[in-house]
Amino acid sequence: MAISFDNALGVHPHTLNLRAERSKVIAGNLANVDTPGFKARDFDFQAALAQVEQRHTQHTSSANTELMYRNPYNNSIDGNTVELGVEQAMFAQNAMDFETSLTFLNMKFRGCRQPLQDSNHYVIWRYLSDRRLGNDGANHASEYHCQ
Repeated sequence: MAISFDNALGVHPHTLNLRAERSKVIAGNLANVDTPGFKARDFDFQAALAQVEQRHTQHTSSANTELMYRNPYNNSIDGNTVELGVEQAMFAQNAMDFETSLTFLNMKFRGCRQPLQDSNHYVIWRYLSDRRLGNDGANHASEYHCQ
């Protein structure tokens, strides 16, 4: 029986990709905090995630993230719309969200791994109990290896 990781893991790998992409965009904003005329950019994470979820149910490739310009809270004289405090807060929030998504993905992997470990323990237990009873295991030979 083949395992479909796409179905088993759900949208979580795509969420990590979106979070990593958003980190790159915000890092680019932070790198250009002193560049005259630079416009801060970002994308709507919720809209991108909804697009990924829709494509996930249709079994197609992941979403395209459309970058938009961010409106500053305070205007600067040189036309730069990057605000250091805002970008740092967004970067920190995105990093925490990335860690949360990674935790969910790890939980999914543990959930997929547990039945495999349980079946291996059963196979070993069955083999040892057959050997203890003096049975050569010929009756259960197919159970001694994982398929």
